[in-house]
Amino acid sequence: MNMEKTELKKIIENFWDEKESINSSNKSLTKTISVVLDQLDRGIIRVCEKNNGEWVTHEWIKKAILMSFQVNDNSIFSSGISNSRKGQYTWFDKVNLKTSGWVEDEWTKRSFRSVPGAVVRYSSHIAENVVLMPCFINLGAYVDSGTMIDTWATVGSCAQIGKNVHISGGAGIGGVLEPLQANPVIIEDNCFIGARSEIAEGVIVETGSVISMGVYIGASTKIIDRETGETFFGRVPPYSVVVPGTVSTNKPENFSQDLNLYCAVIVKKVDEKTRSKTSINELLRS
Repeated sequence: MNMEKTELKKIIENFWDEKESINSSNKSLTKTISVVLDQLDRGIIRVCEKNNGEWVTHEWIKKAILMSFQVNDNSIFSSGISNSRKGQYTWFDKVNLKTSGWVEDEWTKRSFRSVPGAVVRYSSHIAENVVLMPCFINLGAYVDSGTMIDTWATVGSCAQIGKNVHISGGAGIGGVLEPLQANPVIIEDNCFIGARSEIAEGVIVETGSVISMGVYIGASTKIIDRETGETFFGRVPPYSVVVPGTVSTNKPENFSQDLNLYCAVIVKKVDEKTRSKTSINELLRS
């Protein structure tokens, strides 16, 4: 079913206006949604993309994903081969796993590496030379080439991960389907996200930034540049090195001591020494 983006968008928008009454009997809609999910899976379209230097969210693609839950029924799918079915994993869901049924030829064409325990839902795009340790990647996400998603890291729905990024062990990258106009988290190219960090609520981590271990950044988190005193919200400027910190607040009348609130602190801009420490060993990618 060959359909252009403009045609897909038109059909999805038309059905969205009647979303309360749609079901699997709407053959035109189910076919269109199937095409949208397939194109997301293969990276032909993506929920967010950069246009003239600004990230733009395509709400119609989110609408297609949301309506897919309404037109698709839960079904059982499994992993592993066993005549007695002992030891075989099964799931009950409306979204299949991305790699279900893949044989060697499909893996060769897709050209990324997936370690046992990696869970990737269908419609998330995984580009060439990506390494997936035991992690979780939700539907509609985009992971670009040369990136590593490390052990127990999670990449949320529709999150956008750039080229040559390292998402360290246990880190959480937030995603979002609703509200429609909200951006998911975006990690641009050549970034490093430290272990157990959490980036959520549509925050954009711009090119080349290094987020230290245990940094938590949401839309309302103050991101303070130590050198300039400038405060950012929802955006880590390019090539920033960010660590956890605190900032003083006004003392409440009924407290005898000042209070400090959590913030993220830009301690410096990335230099070659920092990059060399945070770069991923190329041997892991071969």
